[in-house]
Amino acid sequence: MTAASTPASLTLRPATVADAALIASIHAASWQATYRGLLPDAFLDSEVTRERSTYWRDRMNSPGAGRRLVRIAERAGEAIGFVCVEREIDAPWGVLLDNLHALPAHQGIGAGKLLMRAAQDWAREQGESQLYLYVLEGNDPAIRFYERQGWEFSGAEPDHLGGIDITALRYVYLLDRTKAG
Repeated sequence: MTAASTPASLTLRPATVADAALIASIHAASWQATYRGLLPDAFLDSEVTRERSTYWRDRMNSPGAGRRLVRIAERAGEAIGFVCVEREIDAPWGVLLDNLHALPAHQGIGAGKLLMRAAQDWAREQGESQLYLYVLEGNDPAIRFYERQGWEFSGAEPDHLGGIDITALRYVYLLDRTKAG
């Protein structure tokens, strides 16, 4: 997506420690909408908000911020999504695109692409050549989105989330270093 095709009211800003609760609320709302039928309703309805709040408070206060990029997407000043990408030590698949979420009411307006581009640009700046991510098996809309953006399936791994065993599908994206910016 070029700057000309990005809605004028759609912007990105760096996240701060003070944004942990905001990020957690977006994350929980996204999971509640997206993972219905994939994760237990009891987890999504009662536990996910508290669990994501603790997760993001701890994460935003943890050391290693220099190995991590967290950006918040805003539309007309309202936070509508976020991305978190992290450079892990000795990661075999490159930089982890750990979270990419847009609130359901704001999907399809380019926020996901803008957030993904920020992650790709940051990974290039770190000297990396590849990104990877995990998506829950059965999350077909996300799988289609990533595949349209050029991500390729590279494996499946067992995981445990919301009190159940799940399968996480790994996708990789080769960075073209000439496309930064």
